[in-house]
Amino acid sequence: MKSYLRPYVGKLVLIWLVAVLSIAASIVMPLIGKDVVDGPVRSGDSGALLPLGLLALGVGTAEAVLIFLRRWTQVGPVLGLETRIRDDLYAHLQRLPMAFHGEWQSGQLLSRATTDLSTIRRFLGFGMLFLVMNVLQLTTVTVLLLNMYWPLGLLVAASAVPIVLVSMRFEKRYIKISRQVQDEQGDLATLVEESAIGIRTIKAFGRRHHVYDRYDDAALKVYRTSMDKVRLSARFFTFLEVIPNFTLALVLLLGALAVGSGALTLGTLVAFTTMMLQLVWPIASLGYILAMAQESMTSADRVMEVMDTVPAIQGGTAVIENPRGHLRFEGVEFRFPGAEQPVLRDVWLDVRPGETIAIVGATGSGKTTLTAMVPRLVDPTAGRVTIDGHDVRDLTLPALRQVVATAFEEPTLFSMSVRENLTLGRHDATEEELEDAIRTAQAMFVHDLPWGLDTRIGEQGMSLSGGQRQRLALARAVLNRPRILVLDDTLSALDVETEALVEQALRHVLRDATGIVVAHRASTVLLADKVALLSGGTITHVGRHHELLAEVPAYRELLAQDADLDPSEGALR
Repeated sequence: MKSYLRPYVGKLVLIWLVAVLSIAASIVMPLIGKDVVDGPVRSGDSGALLPLGLLALGVGTAEAVLIFLRRWTQVGPVLGLETRIRDDLYAHLQRLPMAFHGEWQSGQLLSRATTDLSTIRRFLGFGMLFLVMNVLQLTTVTVLLLNMYWPLGLLVAASAVPIVLVSMRFEKRYIKISRQVQDEQGDLATLVEESAIGIRTIKAFGRRHHVYDRYDDAALKVYRTSMDKVRLSARFFTFLEVIPNFTLALVLLLGALAVGSGALTLGTLVAFTTMMLQLVWPIASLGYILAMAQESMTSADRVMEVMDTVPAIQGGTAVIENPRGHLRFEGVEFRFPGAEQPVLRDVWLDVRPGETIAIVGATGSGKTTLTAMVPRLVDPTAGRVTIDGHDVRDLTLPALRQVVATAFEEPTLFSMSVRENLTLGRHDATEEELEDAIRTAQAMFVHDLPWGLDTRIGEQGMSLSGGQRQRLALARAVLNRPRILVLDDTLSALDVETEALVEQALRHVLRDATGIVVAHRASTVLLADKVALLSGGTITHVGRHHELLAEVPAYRELLAQDADLDPSEGALR
């Protein structure tokens, strides 16, 4: 936090100085009133009233100016601090590995980046300042009251004891219930996001009422917990209202008796009660400020849960100057945390520059995990993956991901224009390169959209068909001009005719790049120079398509249900 506050030290010092001066001005006013009552008013000297009245006017004006200056000055640092933390949180989320994002609900992350940071900002901009100001004002005024008339001052000081005791008890309970509300709000945000993204599936299965019931249950859960939180706060706030007002009533009663007996002047009683009234707001607001402080601490804990997570995948320092794209898997093993058996074990595979290899295996055999190691979406738990002899863990992440481009089976498109989606990995692409990538992926449909490449597509590209989304994702990968192109079953949603056109164009692209293709269809396998059969967590066979088809029953069985399977096609390879 110190690093965040450092740029604003000068303004923060000014804010605190102005706050202290405004408190001093508010305390001086009752003392001037005391002099007015015990002086000109008591003696009937109207001539002496004018200077004291002008002094009071000047102090009141100064207090108003100081309050304005404090509020105007604190806006910039507080909003700037919130923005910096939010930027750092988002940047940190980008550094965290896929395993982290797979475990965390998106709604929980969203609530931390929005609601929690706003809660912290409100406390830093209002609560923390007033907490210190109120404590300072309470302490200073109590000392002055003891100095004015110690019996009444002692009464005021004694009234703080039950407030402190109840506040300590309230703090412990409020921390727990605040955290519960914030976590439940994160769960609710996750439900809303999932429903928005999956609206097509919800409608298709007629599950609108079921989804609504789930949302309603979660919303009612938040409501019930929030009501418990409100009841707790209400009891505490009511207590804080009662104590100062009860004390004020006693002060007026005992003070009037003291004035009647001559132990206290009328001016002193007026000043005493005026100062006492100044304590009502600090004491009454103490509950709100403490509640805000607890919510802010809870929010800070939730944010730091993310910020304290150390990225498991961190880039090295090496850069490949002239990458050729020689890819090797050397004794690779991958095991999910806590799993007894590895998904992959002792995987050896050599893909030479310009060569394309197809990875074939049953569903769940680890094909996607294997290909995800190339751009370091996951890291092997044993062995290593190398590019041109460099362990990918030794390369900087930007350098690695300039060499490797990936198109996924389930493409992710963003709520922005087609052009922005395509140039996501390469902003300097020319119009000619953009058109070449579109033709390669057979994505010419983009020109028929209302505004062509500048058409904004909906979230997740839901306004497009599955095949169109896959073709845009493929065009995005091709446009990156990678030395290694990873295609994770990228053609699965294409019709036979379009697939044939895309494969024909891909052959030209793969001549200049190393390709690793996850395949389920025989037609996709034919893109590759060699085929690797992944079975039992390891590569059992590597060879040409027609060789494996003739010699490996397991390979033949995997492709046997493909209508395009034709041994004669394999022979052509």
